[in-house]
Amino acid sequence: MERIPFGVRQFDTTIEGGAPRGSVVLLSGEAGAGSREFMYTSALMNALATTGDELFDLYYGDPAADAALPGAVHYVSFTADESELGAEMALAMDDEVVDAGLSGVTFHELSDHYFHVSPVPRNWYADEAMDIRDLRERQEREDLLTVLGETMSAVAPGNLVVVDSLSDLVGAVGDAVDWSDVAYLVQGLQKAAHQWNGLVLLHLNHDTVTDTQFGQLTDAVNGTIRFEWESGGSTRARTMVVSQFRGVLSRIEDENIVRFETEIGDAGFDISDVRKIR
Repeated sequence: MERIPFGVRQFDTTIEGGAPRGSVVLLSGEAGAGSREFMYTSALMNALATTGDELFDLYYGDPAADAALPGAVHYVSFTADESELGAEMALAMDDEVVDAGLSGVTFHELSDHYFHVSPVPRNWYADEAMDIRDLRERQEREDLLTVLGETMSAVAPGNLVVVDSLSDLVGAVGDAVDWSDVAYLVQGLQKAAHQWNGLVLLHLNHDTVTDTQFGQLTDAVNGTIRFEWESGGSTRARTMVVSQFRGVLSRIEDENIVRFETEIGDAGFDISDVRKIR
């Protein structure tokens, strides 16, 4: 089974190269527990690999025998532009890695559509060169989920696509989006991803959904990776748990691995210890 690397070296090694092609993976975390760093690392490391940058060899090395790099890396954001995301990535990773990685990432900013129905002043998010009336007319024809669907259909086949973040869609529920639409969207992504033969990562702040809603999302995707804070004595540690993942979890269970201890270094998210529970 051919896999696409997550870009986190030790994790990819543990699961024989990465995620099976055609997967949709939910990255759900407590605030600050590492889900964003994992997402950034996946995007930048795969981008470094596709551009042939020597930093990929330095920080990652050779992909596994069954792993194949994505054709391209795309990053979809509802609220932030490339410069904002780059600045945030640089807070967690070495500037050299961020700068080189961003050169291989194609960004898709949907803030025009996201903020269109909100009370946020239009000059905060709209292109100054765009006539406000033209903007309004265009967005009345195309709602947020429609534009997201069209974007995914155009860029996802054969590629890695990061969607940042489902929490933004959940925050819009009741205004421009119904919760059922969010659930249907994720179910549709999972069905389409099988044909796209790439990898889709969906970020979610766990605190933004109810237990029932989280259960609906996890049922709709191929895999769920949870990022948590674990307290022990006077210290707190970031941990990562693969709670369900078709085509991957059996491998982890064979190794009796349930929880990974994690760290954030110059190259982003990494595994610091693999805890085996029998």
